[in-house]
Amino acid sequence: MKLMIINGPNLNLLGKREPEVYGSTTFEDYFKQLQEKFSDVELAYYQSNIEGELIGKIQEVGFDYDGIILNAASYTHTSVGIGDAVKAVETPVVEVHISNTHQREEYRHVSYISPGAKGVILGFGLQSYDLAIQSFLG
Repeated sequence: MKLMIINGPNLNLLGKREPEVYGSTTFEDYFKQLQEKFSDVELAYYQSNIEGELIGKIQEVGFDYDGIILNAASYTHTSVGIGDAVKAVETPVVEVHISNTHQREEYRHVSYISPGAKGVILGFGLQSYDLAIQSFLG
């Protein structure tokens, strides 16, 4: 099993940014925990603050990997291009969010990713990624 985690803008600041919303753990530290927990899964990780780079990575891995776990962050609510990339690839995509976006600002209630996603997991903190991995294993 080969899974790619793709994180969008500002998620490189996890552990520093709004800890009351996102917690105090960096994603790099959490990713190591995921690799240990799911040692039988080949996990890869990519993060970019740039929309086109995220689209490029989805296209790059979207025909070779068994699954993509995508947290497009704020681009979830603005990027038709990322939504189209999700629909264009063969690899199933699970959309994840650390916070419950429906408890936040109104504009965060709309996702351009969800229509092309296999599923959506949100509101469980970093555990949302763990749940997404499990969705590919079960």
